[in-house]
Amino acid sequence: MGRIFGTDGVRGIANKKLDVELALAISRAAGMIIKNETTGKPKVIVGRDTRLSGTMLEAAVAAGLSSVGCDVELLGVVPTPAVAYLVTKLGASGGVMITASHNPFEYNGIKYFGSTGFKLTDEQEDRIEKIVLEKSENIELAETEKIGNISRNFEASELYVDHIAGTVGDISGIKIAVDCANGASFETAKKIFGKAKAEATFLNCEPDGTNVNRDCGSLHIAALGKYVKENGFDIGVAFDGDADRCLAVDENGELIDGDMMMAILAKRFREEGRLNKNILIPTIMSNMGLFKFAEEYKMSCYPTKVGDRYVLESLLKLGASLGGEQSGHIIIPEYMTTGDGELSALMLIETMKLSGKKASELKKIMTVYPQVMVNIEATPEMKAKLDDPEVKSYLDIESARLEGDGRILVRPSGTEPLIRIMIEGKDQEKINALVLECAETLKNLIS
Repeated sequence: MGRIFGTDGVRGIANKKLDVELALAISRAAGMIIKNETTGKPKVIVGRDTRLSGTMLEAAVAAGLSSVGCDVELLGVVPTPAVAYLVTKLGASGGVMITASHNPFEYNGIKYFGSTGFKLTDEQEDRIEKIVLEKSENIELAETEKIGNISRNFEASELYVDHIAGTVGDISGIKIAVDCANGASFETAKKIFGKAKAEATFLNCEPDGTNVNRDCGSLHIAALGKYVKENGFDIGVAFDGDADRCLAVDENGELIDGDMMMAILAKRFREEGRLNKNILIPTIMSNMGLFKFAEEYKMSCYPTKVGDRYVLESLLKLGASLGGEQSGHIIIPEYMTTGDGELSALMLIETMKLSGKKASELKKIMTVYPQVMVNIEATPEMKAKLDDPEVKSYLDIESARLEGDGRILVRPSGTEPLIRIMIEGKDQEKINALVLECAETLKNLIS
């Protein structure tokens, strides 16, 4: 078995790469670490999204935690950010979210949070891996009388709903379409938008265990764009399977991605005196247009590696108040310790109301450079070859062809067996041809 943890927790096809034995072993290791760092008997909360395999893995995770002496509270179906928020609100020693986020239903995953509501660090994940794979530490099973209790707390999500709804004022008067991707937000979104007095129509809120992210949600935003335009909505927002990200469409059905949302919110926050140190934290995948926007408005950008955990680390280190990813993970530390799609959707809509502008007008503050991306299938060995001098030399030569008006970014996926190639530049035809050429050449270099 290779590395267990990827960019965002453990992820794989349920009952294959991610089976109950692995879920049990990881949770025992994590639970033992949590127990050793907790005074008294630890409590760990567990949430999940709507996937068919969710209850199976929930049972394994709960059993693993209980077997090493952790009490477990099952939250049921809730968004990932709800788990992050409720860890501290409920005084838990840790939290677990069972989800594969934007992936198809056959995938599932496990994310762990510490007692502060932040995701585990790379070092903590490495320690868990060593316990599971190398038996670096003995698992200390609880004595019979100290086995953890497993209970249900399905009402706890109301605390999260109240918190998110309370971040904005009245947003009535704007006609909104909300796509819940048949995922974890299918109940919370209705409550949150209702408390904010939104005039909202909800789509894809009928999960059956196999339809999460299927032709809907933030990964299939075109369907929402068409619906918004044809039915006269002012804006549409779409979440992914665990609702930690949000993308939007304007009244014309055109995309407002995470970079555009960051630009819109950064401008608002700066005008309100809430953009700490005038810093914005994007990732290396953010569009060049976002960096040009930041220059124009005299903001400093500090791009991070891909992954909202790295955005958050930089936000905390620099004392910044806004960051995120083009994919729609937006982090506002004032309110949340992780990306939250429902929060960023409300913030965007409230910005529309406060400005009196249409969504299409707001997004004009950022000029988007054409980007094109292709994926090539890759084994771990192929991913490792990206560091070879021959590969780096080739990419330097190809980057020079963009003559300073673009860039080439090649990176291994942290959650899938893929290498992602992204090329950005002013000339769409030029980058379309170049990305295909790069993909073919890289395949030959690393095979």
